[in-house]
Amino acid sequence: MTFILISEVGPRDGLQSIDRVMPLEAKKAWIRAEAEAGVREIEVGSFVPPSLLPQMADTAELVAFARTLPGLNVVALVPNAKGAERAVVAGVHGMSIPFSMSETHSQRNVRKTHAQMIDEIRAIATIADGAGVHFAVGLSTAFGCTIEGAVPEDQVVRLAEASVEAGAKELSLSDTTGYADPAQVRRLVRKVRSAVGDRLTTLHLHNTRGLGLANALAGLEEGITTLDASLGGLGGCPYAPGASGNIVTEDLAFMLHAMGYETGIDLERLIKVRAILAKALPGEPLYGFTPDAGLPMGLEQRSAA
Repeated sequence: MTFILISEVGPRDGLQSIDRVMPLEAKKAWIRAEAEAGVREIEVGSFVPPSLLPQMADTAELVAFARTLPGLNVVALVPNAKGAERAVVAGVHGMSIPFSMSETHSQRNVRKTHAQMIDEIRAIATIADGAGVHFAVGLSTAFGCTIEGAVPEDQVVRLAEASVEAGAKELSLSDTTGYADPAQVRRLVRKVRSAVGDRLTTLHLHNTRGLGLANALAGLEEGITTLDASLGGLGGCPYAPGASGNIVTEDLAFMLHAMGYETGIDLERLIKVRAILAKALPGEPLYGFTPDAGLPMGLEQRSAA
């Protein structure tokens, strides 16, 4: 069976999008429970200034904790070279920086132009190489921007090439605003892959308009091997108005399992992790059809067939 990596981004993308700060011990319980359910990669937080995102103030502590969990790839988001230095000191296995394909969004999100971002990527690549840390670039707003609207696909390709030339080892295409549709996903994956090859591995998709899983399937058909998701569908982007709702980890894992893909995830144990979020974040909406409906009878026989 083909292995597809589900990268859990809830502790970062999910929690940065809500006002409440989840207690550190609850975050640890969440990360531990997902790892024990078979999730192999978790983005545990972001090395942004706590004054901007107090929800991420304990990221270094979470990295240290997550590093103790066997078989877990521990990654974090960094906004700049200073954040990358903090991530390396904390001990991450990998780090990524969001690079907005919309220049207006880039200036609002990280206060940098495209040219300045390429310089930042080059600086972080040097830090990552020196520390033996894997470095990825997330091409955010690749499918459209709530501020600028449509983002030219040729611009995405050009900036993807520039990111690789600056030192990115891996790229993802991010539907930050929930604008993507399956045809667009197929087209853009093909275009970017024709320019940078298998450096493009990942899709980061939102379910804002109900097309998250359809877009994931389109990506799989084009050879994508990693899909970001968030438990309970927590997440969004605080700097992209109206962009809410990451793909639900539970629904994605179920779809892949039912289709015969290997993820290494125990679905029943994964669904039970939601109880940790419900207890720590009472009243916070948690999404997902699979947890509500339950796993169907005969799932193993069906997926084997």
